[in-house]
Amino acid sequence: MEPKVIVITGASGGIGAALAKQLGKQGHHVVGAARSEEPLRLVMRETAHDAHAVIADVTRRVDVERVRDEAIRTFGRVDVWVNNAGQGMTRRVLELRDEDIDQMISVNLKSALYGMQAIVPHFQERGEGHLVNVSSMLGRVPSAPFRAAYSASKAALNVLTSNLRMDLRATHPKVTVSLVLPGVVSTDFHKNAAFGTPPLPPGVPSQTADEVASAIVSLIESPAAELYTNPPLAGMVRKYFEDVGAFEAAMPSFGQPR
Repeated sequence: MEPKVIVITGASGGIGAALAKQLGKQGHHVVGAARSEEPLRLVMRETAHDAHAVIADVTRRVDVERVRDEAIRTFGRVDVWVNNAGQGMTRRVLELRDEDIDQMISVNLKSALYGMQAIVPHFQERGEGHLVNVSSMLGRVPSAPFRAAYSASKAALNVLTSNLRMDLRATHPKVTVSLVLPGVVSTDFHKNAAFGTPPLPPGVPSQTADEVASAIVSLIESPAAELYTNPPLAGMVRKYFEDVGAFEAAMPSFGQPR
């Protein structure tokens, strides 16, 4: 794959950091964005000699636009933009407060929307580009009811991603839009979720951040509309939509309300 200029939000840890390092090893020019300055700069130093860190809060539109502008000023263009920043929350539907919904929408949906609106016009002007939105299986299958607001925000991201892809397909066929759907990933995401995370039952399949990052690297090499980073999850989604009631009845219970 020819070297590309790739922007990654949420690049200071987890999937974003693993993705930055893998892409850097392949010779790509990486621009990483995150709020945490020292962790981000450390990741960029470990990524490549020309990796560029941009300290930014992607829940602020002006910060997202600054990430785009710094990437173009540094490397002359952007080829791939990965909306990866996100946060979890542990609250069930009847526990949710207004501010909980606002937080999840801001971090998981509006930040990605800002990224889409910032970078897609650049792609349209160039006639090509690749947008990657990192969502979650919980936006498709509600297998963790304690993640209600998080799941809802990711479901909304799924819809915006599909709508954008439909908007672009006729007028800008070389601007590709991809949705990434990881399952459980063994990162600090669960530790950093608002209000903690209940223990998962034994045997729940998980992936490492490096495994998810490798799947996204493959997606960048061969773009597709959607990617389940853990392939068996695609079968789970099909089973869910074939009979929602039966699937939910058979779903194991964990993290139940006290």
